[in-house]
Amino acid sequence: MELKPFEALSLWHGIVLDSVKSETPDLTPRQMAIMLTVYLSPPPHTVRGLAKQLGVTKPAITRALDTLSQMGFLKRRRDDEDKRNVLVSRTVKGAVLLSEFADMITSHTADL
Repeated sequence: MELKPFEALSLWHGIVLDSVKSETPDLTPRQMAIMLTVYLSPPPHTVRGLAKQLGVTKPAITRALDTLSQMGFLKRRRDDEDKRNVLVSRTVKGAVLLSEFADMITSHTADL
Protein backbone atom coordinates (compact mmCIF):
# COMPACT_ATOMS: atom_id res chain seq x y z
CA MET A 1 0.00 0.00 0.00
CA GLU A 2 1.42 3.38 -0.96
CA LEU A 3 0.27 6.45 0.92
CA LYS A 4 0.10 10.00 -0.30
CA PRO A 5 1.90 12.52 1.97
CA PHE A 6 -1.35 13.80 3.50
CA GLU A 7 -2.52 10.23 4.17
CA ALA A 8 0.81 9.33 5.77
CA LEU A 9 0.68 12.38 8.03
CA SER A 10 -2.96 11.68 8.92
CA LEU A 11 -2.04 8.09 9.80
CA TRP A 12 0.86 9.22 11.98
CA HIS A 13 -1.33 11.92 13.57
CA GLY A 14 -3.94 9.34 14.58
CA ILE A 15 -1.30 7.01 16.02
CA VAL A 16 0.37 9.81 17.98
CA LEU A 17 -3.00 11.01 19.32
CA ASP A 18 -3.88 7.51 20.49
CA SER A 19 -0.47 7.22 22.10
CA VAL A 20 -0.89 10.53 23.95
CA LYS A 21 -4.37 9.55 25.13
CA SER A 22 -3.24 6.14 26.36
CA GLU A 23 -1.93 5.48 29.84
CA THR A 24 1.54 4.61 28.56
CA PRO A 25 4.37 7.07 29.08
CA ASP A 26 5.29 9.40 26.23
CA LEU A 27 8.57 8.30 24.69
CA THR A 28 10.83 10.62 22.75
CA PRO A 29 11.62 9.70 19.15
CA ARG A 30 15.13 8.69 20.28
CA GLN A 31 13.75 6.46 23.04
CA MET A 32 11.30 4.85 20.61
CA ALA A 33 14.08 4.30 18.06
CA ILE A 34 16.15 2.55 20.72
CA MET A 35 13.20 0.43 21.80
CA LEU A 36 12.38 -0.61 18.24
CA THR A 37 16.03 -1.36 17.46
CA VAL A 38 16.40 -3.58 20.52
CA TYR A 39 13.10 -5.38 20.00
CA LEU A 40 13.19 -5.78 16.21
CA SER A 41 16.81 -6.75 15.60
CA PRO A 42 18.61 -9.76 17.04
CA PRO A 43 20.75 -9.37 20.17
CA PRO A 44 23.28 -8.68 21.50
CA HIS A 45 22.82 -4.93 21.76
CA THR A 46 25.42 -2.66 23.31
CA VAL A 47 25.46 1.04 24.09
CA ARG A 48 28.29 1.44 21.60
CA GLY A 49 26.43 -0.52 18.91
CA LEU A 50 23.18 1.39 19.43
CA ALA A 51 25.03 4.72 19.20
CA LYS A 52 26.62 3.67 15.93
CA GLN A 53 23.40 2.27 14.47
CA LEU A 54 21.32 5.34 15.40
CA GLY A 55 24.05 7.83 14.53
CA VAL A 56 24.14 9.51 17.94
CA THR A 57 26.68 9.72 20.75
CA LYS A 58 27.08 7.14 23.50
CA PRO A 59 26.07 9.72 26.15
CA ALA A 60 22.82 10.34 24.23
CA ILE A 61 22.10 6.60 24.24
CA THR A 62 23.00 6.39 27.94
CA ARG A 63 20.59 9.20 28.87
CA ALA A 64 17.77 7.55 26.92
CA LEU A 65 18.58 4.17 28.46
CA ASP A 66 18.54 5.70 31.94
CA THR A 67 14.91 6.69 31.40
CA LEU A 68 13.90 3.48 29.60
CA SER A 69 15.50 1.38 32.35
CA GLN A 70 13.76 3.36 35.08
CA MET A 71 10.45 2.72 33.32
CA GLY A 72 11.27 -0.98 33.12
CA PHE A 73 11.23 -1.17 29.31
CA LEU A 74 14.89 -2.22 28.89
CA LYS A 75 17.64 -3.66 31.11
CA ARG A 76 21.37 -2.94 31.11
CA ARG A 77 24.22 -5.02 32.45
CA ARG A 78 27.97 -5.29 32.01
CA ASP A 79 29.18 -7.86 29.51
CA ASP A 80 30.88 -10.65 31.51
CA GLU A 81 33.29 -11.33 28.65
CA ASP A 82 34.24 -7.68 27.98
CA LYS A 83 33.65 -5.38 30.95
CA ARG A 84 33.91 -2.32 28.66
CA ASN A 85 30.63 -3.27 26.98
CA VAL A 86 27.20 -2.57 28.43
CA LEU A 87 24.59 -4.99 27.11
CA VAL A 88 21.03 -3.81 26.57
CA SER A 89 18.23 -6.36 26.72
CA ARG A 90 14.46 -6.58 26.44
CA THR A 91 11.92 -6.83 29.25
CA VAL A 92 8.39 -8.18 29.33
CA LYS A 93 7.09 -4.70 30.16
CA GLY A 94 8.82 -3.26 27.09
CA ALA A 95 7.44 -6.04 24.89
CA VAL A 96 3.91 -5.28 26.12
CA LEU A 97 4.37 -1.56 25.41
CA LEU A 98 5.47 -2.21 21.82
CA SER A 99 2.74 -4.80 21.30
CA GLU A 100 0.13 -2.22 22.33
CA PHE A 101 1.76 0.37 20.08
CA ALA A 102 1.67 -2.10 17.19
CA ASP A 103 -2.04 -2.65 17.87
CA MET A 104 -2.61 1.14 17.62
CA ILE A 105 -0.82 1.21 14.27
CA THR A 106 -2.76 -1.80 13.01
CA SER A 107 -6.10 -0.26 13.97
CA HIS A 108 -5.28 2.95 12.11
CA THR A 109 -4.02 1.21 8.98
CA ALA A 110 -7.24 -0.85 8.89
CA ASP A 111 -9.14 2.43 8.55
CA LEU A 112 -7.29 3.32 5.35
